[in-house]
Amino acid sequence: MKASRSHDEATVYLLQQDPGLAEAYLHAALEEINQPGGESAFLAVLRQVALARGGIAQVAAATGMKREAVSRALSPRGNPTLKTLAAICGALGVTLDARVT
Repeated sequence: MKASRSHDEATVYLLQQDPGLAEAYLHAALEEINQPGGESAFLAVLRQVALARGGIAQVAAATGMKREAVSRALSPRGNPTLKTLAAICGALGVTLDARVT
């Protein structure tokens, strides 16, 4: 057994233990999406939620996409289309919210 976990492993573990945490984590990342690094941070959070909810392969199967395409879309350099993002969010049971300020 490993003595320690990486930050990502620990985050995925916490997301598995507390499903409500995923909502708060995604909400915070979405609120900061327009900040420097915000887009890649949001994709990283979405990737961690995907890993906590069964993994990239399961999301790919649910969306009809290839695993590599989902992994690439949720990578730090990912630039998913709105269609891809909507499919991934749908597979994860995630609803994005919009507000006019």
